[in-house]
This record gives sequence, C-alpha cells and structure tokens, in this order.
Amino acid sequence: MKFGKLPSIDHLASDFFALPGTSWLLRDSKTAAEVYAGGTSWNIPQWVGNTYPIKTPRRLYPEAYGKQFSTIEFNATHYRIYSPEKMREWGEATPEEFRFCCKFPQIITHFRRFKNCDGPTDDFIAGLLALGNRLGPSFIQLPPHFAPKHADAFWTYLEKWPRELPLTVEFRHPDWFLGNQEHWHRLAELNVGSVISDTAGRRDALHMQVTAPHILVRFGGYEGHAADDQRLKDWAEWIAKAESKGVSSFYLLIHEPDSLSTPATASNFRKVVNEVI
Repeated sequence: MKFGKLPSIDHLASDFFALPGTSWLLRDSKTAAEVYAGGTSWNIPQWVGNTYPIKTPRRLYPEAYGKQFSTIEFNATHYRIYSPEKMREWGEATPEEFRFCCKFPQIITHFRRFKNCDGPTDDFIAGLLALGNRLGPSFIQLPPHFAPKHADAFWTYLEKWPRELPLTVEFRHPDWFLGNQEHWHRLAELNVGSVISDTAGRRDALHMQVTAPHILVRFGGYEGHAADDQRLKDWAEWIAKAESKGVSSFYLLIHEPDSLSTPATASNFRKVVNEVI
C-alpha cells in the first residue's frame, strides 16, 4: 500500500501510531466478532518453500494461500471483472471459513465514476455471488482526487447497491476527513462500512468512524518493526471492545513491501488476538 507509506518510521515518537477515539455509529449489541487476517495477493513465488509447501506450482497458489490465511484483499477484480465460473473456482480452492474482500472494478470507480455502470455492476455482482459463503465485504476505493463535492453519482450508486452484499468504502481525498462530516451518518444509514487505513503518512485516514458491523483495516506494515508489534496489539484490544458495540467481523488486510513479511505479520496478529480475546 503506497498510500501514506513513509520510507522509514524510526524517527517517529513511540505514541505516533496510537489509535484515536472511535465514533460508534452502530446499535450496541454484544456479539462475538469473527476475526480475519490476510494479504493482498497469493501470487508470491518467494513464499514457496516456507509459507507454501516446497515446489508448489502456481496453479495451486490459491489453495496453499487458503491454508495459511483467512482472507485476502482481492485486488484482481479492480482490473478485470471475472466470470462467475472463475470466481467460483477460486472460492472452491479455499476453506469454507475463508473470505474474499474484493476491490471494486476500476471501470466503475475510476473510469465511469459511478455513472452508467449498470452492466459492469451486474457482471461484478454475478462474480461475487459465485463465491457463495466465502464472500466477505467488498470495497470501493475512491480515486485520490475524488472529493465530497464530486460525490452525487457516488451516493446514488450506493443507494442502489443490494443491501445483502456487505460493502465498504475507502476515502482518500483529505476533504472527507475534515470536521464532523454528515457522510459518516449517511454511510451508517445504508449499512455501508468505511475502510480504516492504518498508514504512517496519512493518519487522517485512520478516521475510526464505525458505520457498519463489518470492519476493514488496511494495515501498512514495516517488516516486523518493533512499532508493528504494538500496533497489532492495539488492534486486538480494540476488537475486544468493539464486540460490545455491535461489530460482527474484523478484517486485517496486511500490506508489506513485496508481501515478504505478510505471513509473519498475520501470524503475529493471530497470536495477539488469541492472547487478548
């Protein structure tokens, strides 16, 4: 995740990554939250022989990935809308408890900017439905220049989205994070989540506005830096509190340089979650 990435965090204060207060826009409901952790791709040849069994062929990467992680930030759907048959094939290669977090196609979000998108949307939804019970929250990543003033078609699009398909939105333009914006409440009314980006160079994107019971956190890691250990513990402790607020699922989507440290970060997160929760 290049968004908000700093080349080094050694110069930052020890409390720089502390989580700010949370704005809960949910009905309180005590429930046990399902916790998932994973990376952004299974096509990592360097994992063969450690994360994946030795000599794992590329065609079996999805199966090998599903045995090590519980979710994936599925970026492939951002660049191409795949057939239901292909999506079903990928889904069936993973365990039943696995969840795909599919990124919206760029033809909808970036090229057409939510206008005249009925055809691509129907095709995208067909692929999502083919995943069956392995479908997690999909997410819209807005372009970095997409400000609130550009959002009329965006809101119209959200209002038409099928409510049975969990959805989240990642805002990037700084204007979305200024003041007490009404758009957080509007998302909550639609039961649409707001992606939380935990990245060093854009702490405004760590907005902590909880607008739906499904939480997606895009975690920008620093390859096992000491600060990452505390950050993961902070999130585990946050989940423990969030369960009493109505949060039903939490997804940690891990971004590491070249994904080489992703398995270690996911393992560390599972460990601290088990210790805390």
